[in-house]
Amino acid sequence: MKLIQTVKRRMGNEDGKRAPTRESKEPSQRKVATKGDSSNPFANLPTLRETAIADRADLFKKKLVACSTVYDFDNNTSFEKEKEAKRQALLEIVEYVNNTRNCFNETLMQDVVTMVGANIFRSLPVRNRGIMSIYDPEDDEPTTESAWPHLQIVYEFFLRFVVSNDVDPKIAKRFVDANFVLKLLELFDSEDPRERDYLKTILHRVYGKFMALRSFIRRAIQHVFFKVIYECELYNGVGELLEILGSIINGFALPLKDEHKDFLVRALIPLHKVKVLASFHQQISYCMTQYVEKDPKLAVDIINSMLKFWPVSLTAKQILFLNEMEEILELVQPPEFVAIQKSLFKRVSQCISCPHFQVAERALFLWNNDYIVKLINQNRKELFPIVLGALYSNSKHHWNSAVHGLTFNVLKLLMEADPPLFDECSANNRTHLEEDDSKKEKRTAKWAELQDKYDAYLKTQEGK
Repeated sequence: MKLIQTVKRRMGNEDGKRAPTRESKEPSQRKVATKGDSSNPFANLPTLRETAIADRADLFKKKLVACSTVYDFDNNTSFEKEKEAKRQALLEIVEYVNNTRNCFNETLMQDVVTMVGANIFRSLPVRNRGIMSIYDPEDDEPTTESAWPHLQIVYEFFLRFVVSNDVDPKIAKRFVDANFVLKLLELFDSEDPRERDYLKTILHRVYGKFMALRSFIRRAIQHVFFKVIYECELYNGVGELLEILGSIINGFALPLKDEHKDFLVRALIPLHKVKVLASFHQQISYCMTQYVEKDPKLAVDIINSMLKFWPVSLTAKQILFLNEMEEILELVQPPEFVAIQKSLFKRVSQCISCPHFQVAERALFLWNNDYIVKLINQNRKELFPIVLGALYSNSKHHWNSAVHGLTFNVLKLLMEADPPLFDECSANNRTHLEEDDSKKEKRTAKWAELQDKYDAYLKTQEGK
């Protein structure tokens, strides 16, 4: 509860809603260069190469402090010399840490984290983030970060810090703490994919190195997913966070803890409801298959939930669901398949007879998977009657020739698997169709009779 309250306060207010300005709290050590500021913090600093080895650690610290000064990159005409001097200084300290052992001692860790935080923790640019903006063809290109010439080097420097063998996590955890992780997670909403890629790598490395933060990181990511599911839906970094989780899930010990199963049910599966699922579907599908590989019984919960969230009117999303369903079914064991087969193939049957040819094709492609065909044939008495009606309907009424061809191929497979059962199901299907036709005729005749009686009544009224 304390974690959620803390995250909510950082997101904007106690209700957990993001403040409109999308501002991150800036560290007090951050110095933003203003127009009237004529001082150049890099003017009197020599290069590390030209400095005696004994004095380099002190100069390294001074350069870290100087690089905490932030410049406005939206204005290309101001502080041009200082910006270039800072970029050179950043490149220099990256080279220094690459070639120097034991450069990250305890006294410098605070300066490192302070410099990195001063540069990367900032308010993110605001864009038109309405739900319809994702369908705007003129809005395909992401907004790139104007300060990237500096930010990229800062991220690269911090990545070297995190992975360095000189950094003792027991000491560094005082500086790379829970508050730092929360600020890092806020940046995942950046529009710039280059920044999100660095953040993904860094957070993954932090998770691997700082064991004391692992549980906190998972819960903080869970809160981000809650926000995406129940509040804003549009969030740029969901795919990157899911990539991190995919690797984390792969390392879970068996049997799975209840905490990890709860994360799947509460935070991961409901992401399928989000309208922009296509932007991170590959990553979430990987997470689902990782869970099923760890515990095949979880396939029942995943598939039943997906059937509950099935996108009835969004055909593109239906295709994504069918793709993911096939990947999960490839890992399902026979006992779990029996538990979901009827509800699953009722939905598959509806997809087979879908007027949208891509949905119908994708559903019929399930019979191209040998393992799924094997599962179907093992339970053919229950499944053949469910799908046969849709297949016959397709063969007679579907408008697309490719769907016709696939339909006849599937009918041939069913007939070869069990001819007597196929004939029985076909006969039952014909009986049901005849009964339906008979009901329609009776209904039509009844309506005609009622119409005649109404017409006769009108005539009698006119005669009066």
